[in-house]
Amino acid sequence: MAYIEGEQRSQHTLFPMTLDELIPQDHVCRVIEAFVGRLDMAKLGFVRSQPAETGRPGYDPRDLLKLYVYGYLWQIRSSRRLETECTRNVEVMWLLGRLVPDYKSIAEFRRMHREALTEAGAELVRFARSVGLVRGEWVAIDGSKFQSVSSVDRVREREALKRYLDQLERADEQNEVAIEESAVAEALQKLRSDPEPEAGFMKIGRQLTPGYNVQTAVDTEHALIVAHKVTTDANDQRMLLPMAEAAKQAVGSPASLNVIADGGYSNGEQSENCEAKGIIPYVPPKRTVNNHGGGKLFDRTEFVYDEKSDTFRCPAGQTLWRKQFSKKDRAVMYTPRRKVCGSCALKSRCTLGPRRYVSRNVHEDALQRMQQRTTAEVMRLRGSTVEHPFATIKYRIFGHPRFLILDGIQLRSALAC
Repeated sequence: MAYIEGEQRSQHTLFPMTLDELIPQDHVCRVIEAFVGRLDMAKLGFVRSQPAETGRPGYDPRDLLKLYVYGYLWQIRSSRRLETECTRNVEVMWLLGRLVPDYKSIAEFRRMHREALTEAGAELVRFARSVGLVRGEWVAIDGSKFQSVSSVDRVREREALKRYLDQLERADEQNEVAIEESAVAEALQKLRSDPEPEAGFMKIGRQLTPGYNVQTAVDTEHALIVAHKVTTDANDQRMLLPMAEAAKQAVGSPASLNVIADGGYSNGEQSENCEAKGIIPYVPPKRTVNNHGGGKLFDRTEFVYDEKSDTFRCPAGQTLWRKQFSKKDRAVMYTPRRKVCGSCALKSRCTLGPRRYVSRNVHEDALQRMQQRTTAEVMRLRGSTVEHPFATIKYRIFGHPRFLILDGIQLRSALAC
């Protein structure tokens, strides 16, 4: 039996196939074409959004934007690779009308339009909202660590240089040591030549690794990212308010917005600020746990707070008075008189120390309101909404999740999100 055979490469065609016939009607290239075609390039900040009357004609920024969006969808971010795709990829040929910009023009376009590309991403969110893909009622927030290109040794060397310069500055103020100008100049030069001065150590997996913390706010209707931010914060504790505000602005500043996040975002002060701005946070509060005594001692929930007298009542009916304020934990410590605990019959079930201490957060009321709102159903909604977009970004779009330079990360995240 014969094999299935294709056409001869030298075979002429009487009615040649057009590029448009090769691209299905529901192909993503047609979505990119429609989206870019409706953008106001001048308003977004793209240079040469209108052709110049004199000089050599340049590439339309719309064509280069299409090329970049397509490249990020298919893990093609190198300018040289994008140039190659223009010569061999039928989909890119359709998008650009067989234009083949050189890699220098492609790279220069990205360098010149960092802010404009970010604005284009924001315009995509507004477009999704206009067609009903984003409802703007419930938003889930989460963060994920992305490893930087900088090595562990490079970051440690940078931190050591900073400590060295700080020590020299303190010694110079006290006239304790003669400073070698050449050594200082060499240290400063090394700091200036660092390609990633922002990268710091973060816990990625089970080890401390140089990286960045990428924050996203995802609308729960179709799990579309509406806001993002790249930070150097090692944790999420200070990100609830800024991400909630960014999400509210992205979805059209509604009168009320429900925001869900995990316990890493627990922050009473920011929760109060969110409520004041029409943002209702659903975050399980982080509470300190009494691990002494094998978990058999009275939990802090056994102590009743009296707002009028600013005191606690213990299970034995004794009063715990305000003792001190912890600036680090933003909490007030309460304890009874020393003699009270010493003679208490329940002391063995309450504390192993001379007396019991109970803390109360300065923003305890806001934390309690969050705790009452945050149900298991709400947290399941968070998990089903915000987790998988990170997997898509890391392994479907970026392929190899390592970032270089904070400004570049903001741009890449804008295109990916």
